Amino acid sequence: MVLCAVRRQLLSSSSTCGAWARFLQRQGRMFVYSSIHGFNQEEIQEKLQAFPGGSIDLLTQESGLAVLTINYPSRMNAFSGSMMVDLEERVSQLEGWTDGKGLIVQGASGTFCSGSDLNAVRAISNPQDGMKMCMFMQNTLTRLLRLPLISVALVEGRALGGGAELSTACDFRLMASGSVIQFVHKHMGLVPGWGGAARLVRIVGSQNALKLLGGAVKVDPELALQIGLADDILQEEGTGTPLQRAENWLSIYTKGPAPVIQAVKKVVLSGRELLLSEALRTEKDVFGTVWGGPANLQALASKSKHR
Repeated sequence: MVLCAVRRQLLSSSSTCGAWARFLQRQGRMFVYSSIHGFNQEEIQEKLQAFPGGSIDLLTQESGLAVLTINYPSRMNAFSGSMMVDLEERVSQLEGWTDGKGLIVQGASGTFCSGSDLNAVRAISNPQDGMKMCMFMQNTLTRLLRLPLISVALVEGRALGGGAELSTACDFRLMASGSVIQFVHKHMGLVPGWGGAARLVRIVGSQNALKLLGGAVKVDPELALQIGLADDILQEEGTGTPLQRAENWLSIYTKGPAPVIQAVKKVVLSGRELLLSEALRTEKDVFGTVWGGPANLQALASKSKHR
């Protein structure tokens, strides 16, 4: 059932699948948790909204690239309760962005994100509310990773705790010189709860994940690149702002029509998350949405394959 639900989400954002896609869209988005797990989204949203501060800002551009900014500089861009709700709303917006191709996640004022705002954490420190917040953020970050957009976390300054987890919910990570990713959860008597441990194992392997979590290691850009946590380093001598350079880096992978780039993300996502037989069937269906489409016909007419 879970595999089928993931497959539904992979296809549901495309409007070119005809009756099959419309049927899938009626099934709704794939959430890790729902009412059958005792999860009530409206209830936890109401609790989180009681702890305001900061914002999650979204800028979509005609180029097909969007920028999502974690904006609470006075708290090192820590997530307040209301920001957690904001993030879910921004992800919902991106799920409906038919012209999108890429997404950059960054922090305001030269630092990425320092996790959860301690004021909110202290207020919901009982296990029941903590579990509900955990389920809410796992849902949101899983949906972020499953967007049909190629995403990159632009890590400047520090990505600590939940901020480190947020970086793993993107397809790629770019680190600026002098930046640090650190899973500090052990120092707080915790383990990751926003899905960061599960994603980290897939990114760097179980041995490296144990070292990073058990040692609360401060991962600089060079170490991150070595173990596969970072995909590139933005050197200080580069031209343009870090955001401009991240956009240039990402544009290599998002050049082309939106339906094609989204299809690329979908087939890779299915290969990562589904059993092989399900992934193959999903690949076939996604292939059918672009075969004979405008980009395919134009490429055939210009014989661009052999250029």
